[in-house]
Amino acid sequence: MTIALIIESRPRDVVTVRAEQTVREAVALLSKHRIGAVPVLNGSDVAGIFSERDLVYCVAEHGPEVLDWRVDRVMTTPAVTVDRQTPILGALALMTERRIRHLPVVDQDGMAGFVSIGDLVKHRIDSIESDAAGMRTYIQGA
Repeated sequence: MTIALIIESRPRDVVTVRAEQTVREAVALLSKHRIGAVPVLNGSDVAGIFSERDLVYCVAEHGPEVLDWRVDRVMTTPAVTVDRQTPILGALALMTERRIRHLPVVDQDGMAGFVSIGDLVKHRIDSIESDAAGMRTYIQGA
C-alpha cells in the first residue's frame, strides 16, 4: 500500500505558509487549525517545514522577536519528501530514521498532500485490525 491511498481519501486542501510570511502568521495558522506543522512553499515548490519544534528552538535561542522574522529563516530545510508511490511502511521507516513527524507528498506539479506519522500509524492499525477480523471470520466459518 502506498501514500496515494491515504492522500486520495482526504480533501486536497493542505494548510501551508509562504516562505516570506512571518513566524507570527505561521503560528496563528498552527493554532487556528490545531496542527503541529505546515509545509512552507516557495511558489509551488516545498521549501521546508515549519513546526512547533522550530518555533520552540528558535524562541529559546533568540527570544520573542523571532515572531516577526520570515518563516524561511526558522523553518527546517530541506524538507524530506515522498511521492505518491512511496510505500506506507517505507514512509514510516523514513520518519523514524530521520526523527520527523510530517512528510510533504510531492509530484511533478508540486505538493500533492501532507501526511503525519499519526496518519500512517492509524492506517497501519486499521489494516491490521481488518486482517484480524478477516481471520476470525475465516476461522469461525471453518
